[in-house]
Formats: sequence, structure tokens, C-alpha cells
Amino acid sequence: MKTTKKYGPKADAALSLWVKLARAYMTFARRSHDSIRSFGLTEPQFAVLETLGHLGPMTIGVLCKKQLVSGGNMTLVVDNLEKEGLVQRIHSKNDRRAIIVELTEKGTQLFEDTFPKHANNIADAASVLSAEEQETLSRLLKKLGTNL
Repeated sequence: MKTTKKYGPKADAALSLWVKLARAYMTFARRSHDSIRSFGLTEPQFAVLETLGHLGPMTIGVLCKKQLVSGGNMTLVVDNLEKEGLVQRIHSKNDRRAIIVELTEKGTQLFEDTFPKHANNIADAASVLSAEEQETLSRLLKKLGTNL
């Protein structure tokens, strides 16, 4: 979609940025999605395994905040992971009302087997940019995202 010299320099530049950002995101997301699906997981399931694998056990409420999803959605994802023997729920020793979700041995093994492969797939996708370009783009996207 060519938008130059149609809506004014400021709008044309912003529209051009948006189209490029959206296309790059869709391409990058597709690569990530394909990587995750190759492990037999959905993206929300992989996100839970990744979060628990990197940060350790936590309540469903904290998982929701980390993943930016609702409690109902997270409960379903955790239910499905629990059925597969990848996570377990345990009662908190500090607060009997709180339920902690943690990786099982099988879940830990799956995380350790799959995450490095996924990380390499993402690194491969990003390799069209130099390390310096990746750092610059990351900084600029953070600036854009945190200031909107």
C-alpha cells in the first residue's frame, strides 16, 4: 500500500511505518507459531511452559499478568497442560486459598528440550538484522510501545 504524498508527510510516514511494522510482525509471528506447533503445543501452552520454565512456580493470577490474558483462558490452558502431565497444581503453604502452578518433571524436560530450539528459530528469523540493528530496533519498539 503506497501512501506517500497523499495525506501529508507526517501521516504518510506513519502509515508507511504501520504497514511495514504489521507485515514484519505477521511474518515473524508466523515463524514463531510454526516453531511452537512443531513441538505439538499451542502458543498459550508454550507461553505457560516458558514462563514457568524461566521464572519458576507461580499462581494462576501471576501467570495471567505475565501473559496478559484472562483467568478463564489461563485456567483452561493449565487444565490442558495438567491433563498432559506437564504441570501440576499445589496448594500454597503460606496461603491455603492460593494454588501454585509448577512444571512437572515431564514439563521441565519438555521445556528444556524445546525452548533452545525455539530460541534458535527466533534467532534465525532475526538474523537478517545485525546484532546492532536488533538492539536498535528493540529499543525503538520499546519506546513506541511504552509511549502509546
